[in-house]
Amino acid sequence: MARPCFKLEKIHPEPLAGVDEAGCAPLAGPVVAAAVVLDRVHFPRGIDDSKVVPAKEREAICARLYKVAKVGVGIASVEEIDRLNIYWARMLAMARAVDALGFDPAMVLVDGNRCPKWERPSLAIVAGDAKCRSIAAASIVAKVTRDRIMAEHAREWPGYGWERNKGYGTPEHHEGLAKHGLTPLHRRSFAPVRAILEGQAPAAMPQLLVDI
Repeated sequence: MARPCFKLEKIHPEPLAGVDEAGCAPLAGPVVAAAVVLDRVHFPRGIDDSKVVPAKEREAICARLYKVAKVGVGIASVEEIDRLNIYWARMLAMARAVDALGFDPAMVLVDGNRCPKWERPSLAIVAGDAKCRSIAAASIVAKVTRDRIMAEHAREWPGYGWERNKGYGTPEHHEGLAKHGLTPLHRRSFAPVRAILEGQAPAAMPQLLVDI
C-alpha cells in the first residue's frame, strides 16, 4: 500500500506546512494539533498516517522530526472544547499550531474538508494524512504529543485507563466513570459525560475502533 508522498506538496510554494490534529473523539483531555514543515531531502523514513504507525515507531519518527523539520504544536483545552464545541476547538488548535511555527508558511495543507478561518494560503485535503507526507508528519507529532499528555493525566487521575485508552470511550474508561465519576478533564459537552452530569446512565458504548 502506497505511503504518503510529496506529490501534493510539489505543486505549492515553499515553505509548506502540513497540519493535522489528534483527539477529537475522546471523552476526556484536550485536542492537540501539529504543523510540520519538512525538508524534502532530509526527512525521517516511515512517515505515514499516525493510525497505521505502531506507537514505538511514532515516538522515534516524532523525535527525528524535531531535529530535521520545523514543528509547531497547538492545544485547545477541555474548557475551550466545551465552550466552542469540538469542531471549533479543533480549528483553534490547528491555528495555534501554525502560529507556533514562528514564521508564516507560503502554503498550509490541512487534513480534512475545511481550513480554519485565517488569512493564510491554505487547502483542505480529505484523508490528507494518508496522501500527503507533510500532513502525515503532523499527524504523528499531534498523536505522540497528545498521548504523552494523557499518560501524564493518568498519573494524576488513575482508574480510567488513560495511559492505554488516551481518553477514548472504551469499556475500561466507562467502568472508571461508573466507579469514580467525572474529573475536570472530562468533556461536559459530550453526550456520555453530559448524561452522567444529568444523573442518567449513559448508553453502553461498544469498543471503539480507534488507534489508541
